[in-house]
Amino acid sequence: MSIFAFSFLSAYLLSFQFEGQVLYSLLNLHQIETSRYILVGIVAHFVGLFSCGFFIRSSDSAKKVMLAAMGLCAIVTIPFFFAPTILWVAGLLVGGYASGCAVASWGWFLKDYTPKNERIKSSADVLIYSNIIMIFINVIAVNWWPLGGLILSILCLLIGIIFTLLLQPSRSESSNSIEDIESNSNNDIFRPLLLLCLFVVIITVNSGLMYQVINPAFQHLTGLVSWYWAVPYIIALILMRNLPETIKRSMVLYIGMAMIIGAFISFMILGRTTYDYLVVDTLMLGACGIFDLFWWSILGEMLDYTGNPAKIFGIGLSSNVLGVLLGDILGMGMTSIRLPSAEVAVIALAIVSITLALLPFLNRRLVYVLKNHAYLAVYDNMSDTRKKAVLDEMKPLDPLTARELEVLQCILEGKSNREIAKTLFISESTVKTHARNIFSKYAVTSRAELISNLLRS
Repeated sequence: MSIFAFSFLSAYLLSFQFEGQVLYSLLNLHQIETSRYILVGIVAHFVGLFSCGFFIRSSDSAKKVMLAAMGLCAIVTIPFFFAPTILWVAGLLVGGYASGCAVASWGWFLKDYTPKNERIKSSADVLIYSNIIMIFINVIAVNWWPLGGLILSILCLLIGIIFTLLLQPSRSESSNSIEDIESNSNNDIFRPLLLLCLFVVIITVNSGLMYQVINPAFQHLTGLVSWYWAVPYIIALILMRNLPETIKRSMVLYIGMAMIIGAFISFMILGRTTYDYLVVDTLMLGACGIFDLFWWSILGEMLDYTGNPAKIFGIGLSSNVLGVLLGDILGMGMTSIRLPSAEVAVIALAIVSITLALLPFLNRRLVYVLKNHAYLAVYDNMSDTRKKAVLDEMKPLDPLTARELEVLQCILEGKSNREIAKTLFISESTVKTHARNIFSKYAVTSRAELISNLLRS
């Protein structure tokens, strides 16, 4: 239910609110300059994503916000059935903020409904389903009837509301997880989250350039673009979702980088025919699929390190929106001065170079904290014999007690203090005491440092 609720909400966003083809079709139908409306919608969505976690404190309130936000989005979309007025701008402002809050709130249900090692699949599923629905809506809006696309977009919201009503909020709330990052600035998740956000902002600038520079260059291929545009993205998601665990997925990120480079070089040297579009779009959107699943699933794993999933999920996805916004502004500037495609490609390649430099450091920092993540897992894939050997190789300053060994094994399995307490039938305060003793005996200050040292051994 959680996946379907979010998929239909996301389909509305992709087809209308967030640079959707339904919105573009309506603006073109009325011969309106698009940039102001597009930027208003994106900025409002960014603010909603970023701010929502500061006032959503439980899964029950998250459900209420999702329902209210989707209902509000449906209402403020109604003016788009009529001639353009100030209500269009107001609708994008209100709808953008409300939809951002709804998306961030779903972080609670991603955490509650999906086991942490399965969140990469849940992330892939919602991205795949929402893009398939979006393609169907786009084909109708672009090729036949823009208002028909608008009707379907609103219908997605109504279906999303129905599925959201069926969701059951967790009664355990934030006590299930480790302290929220806002209450402990030294929490292991804070710096990796900031680094991930920086990486996402930089790499998604290329997505903004795609919207404003690459897509308009092929606008004469209306029929093909309306349905093929997201197909490589979906295929990449399916491949990544079903990639065997034996394959080191972090290496696939470098393939994504190479695809982005290939896309902009192809855009620079190729023409504007159907074949050229297929090459450029396949490379660009395939890379987008790889990277989107990478940070979506990492954000999903980070939810276990916080008592407020809406904050982590919202801030993480807001960095994606911020990158697209910056890319849009950059792309609009390039278009206004008629910058040659070769120079556009050079700028895009410079951005890719920055992200290439960041990627190894990002990978190390995330391994440092998120050892359970499917991209980064090391310890979990070891045999029991190898796990014992790793622990034997790294001798503590003083021998661990039998109970401390049990707690250490649970820590290495990625369990929170509450989960360890339930497993070993002891109190959380006792777990914290054992953990402090373990850290002291291994001369470390945190779980992340302990895990990192073990992996190096």
